[in-house]
Amino acid sequence: MTYNIEEIIRGFQKAMQEKSDRRVDTDIESQRRTRRQRVLDMWSEDIGHALAADQDLKLTNAHLAVIYSLRDHYLEHGFAETGRVLGDMLDARFAGVGGHKYLRRLFPNGPVAQGMRIAGLPVPNLSVNKGQGTAH
Repeated sequence: MTYNIEEIIRGFQKAMQEKSDRRVDTDIESQRRTRRQRVLDMWSEDIGHALAADQDLKLTNAHLAVIYSLRDHYLEHGFAETGRVLGDMLDARFAGVGGHKYLRRLFPNGPVAQGMRIAGLPVPNLSVNKGQGTAH
C-alpha cells in the first residue's frame, strides 16, 4: 500500500486541531485524552514505515520501541513544551541499552524530532539540542 505523505500530515494536523466533544464528557482532562487518542488512532505502523522511508530510514523493532514510547508519553501528558522533556524521558527509558548514544544511532536526525515526525506527532518547539534533533 502506498501513502501520500502530505495527506497523512494534513490529516494529523486536522485531528490535533479538532475541538473536544463536550456533550459526552465534562471532565476537561478526559476530553483532552480522548482527543489525543483520536490523533494516535490515525497512525499505524504502515504509516510509520512510509514516514520513515520518506526520511531515508528503515524502521526496526528498536525504532518502533522508541516511537511507541513517544506516543505513550503524548497520550499520558499531551504536547511536550520542549524537546528536552522528551529527550530526558527517552534517555531514562533506554538507559539500559545505551541511552543517548543508542537513540542517536537509531535516529540520526535526533530521536525527538525524527521520532516524533515518524510517530505522526507534533515536534516540540526548541528541539535544537544535537541530541534531540532540530525542529523546523
